[in-house]
Amino acid sequence: MKLYQTLRNVAKFRPVFDFGGREVAHWFPGHMAKGLKQMRASLKSVDCIIEIHDARIPLSGRNHVFQETLDVRPHVLILNKMDLADLSNKQRILKTLEKTGVRNVLFTDCLKQRDDNIKKLVPMVVDIIESKPRFNRDENTNYCLMVIGVPNVGKSSLINSLRRTNLKKGRASRVGGEPGITKAVLTKIQVCERPIMHLLDTPGVLPPKIESVEKGMKLALCGTILDHLVGEDIIADYLLYSLNRLGKFSYVEKYDLQEPSDDIQHVLKRIAVKLGKTQRVKAITGVGNITVTVPNYTAAAYDFIRAFRKGELGQVMLD
Repeated sequence: MKLYQTLRNVAKFRPVFDFGGREVAHWFPGHMAKGLKQMRASLKSVDCIIEIHDARIPLSGRNHVFQETLDVRPHVLILNKMDLADLSNKQRILKTLEKTGVRNVLFTDCLKQRDDNIKKLVPMVVDIIESKPRFNRDENTNYCLMVIGVPNVGKSSLINSLRRTNLKKGRASRVGGEPGITKAVLTKIQVCERPIMHLLDTPGVLPPKIESVEKGMKLALCGTILDHLVGEDIIADYLLYSLNRLGKFSYVEKYDLQEPSDDIQHVLKRIAVKLGKTQRVKAITGVGNITVTVPNYTAAAYDFIRAFRKGELGQVMLD
């Protein structure tokens, strides 16, 4: 009976998310605009473009400025963080990408010490390059690749993973869980000995205009836009809406809720209570000021979002 009641309640949840006329912040700092110019200028020495994106949003937020600018070179799309993505509809994703001209796709988990898919990348890239004319680089036996992508999708992790796999060496790129860690533009890093292969690491570049607020919110949820530019409260609410829409209710057990909820304030209050995230505030009463302890909703929202990004709320496909 309780299950029946829960399912009835879930059926009444929001069918669409109300963005309240919000505009998503355009996170396009100076180093990004400058980065795009330098990337264009470096194309002459590049044999292949490696575009890396988040596997949870394989269709949303891929920067179209990249496609228009860098289409002159062979292209591989790496969908990273596959360990966090629900890939039960992988074929649908691949077919949709193929319609947009993307045929060379690889799913990876670059933080894993040994990722078999990373081993496939060098042979795949060599095959693609050898099947296309190399123009002014014909006589050169070294390969040069350019790594591109929106912020915080794992470009530096990919470089480090390639070095681990092919050179048995450690980090060359600093890795951060925040968009915008790679500020230095176009650092050349060796990732393979046979054949000799270098990668140009680039800063993440987002489109100056995100097509829709919903796509912007997916990008924000996956951490490619700084949280405070959108607001932790709205990201947490969109996360709750998305989990409910996808039937992913593991948050109920994780945070000791009685049942799934569509009320973000109720969920954040439970999270704050469970994790002891409270704050003391002054309240003015008729008999003077008193200090009361209230749930810290911002801290609870931050924990909810962080749990999603670490995969603690289950594997999710947002597209």
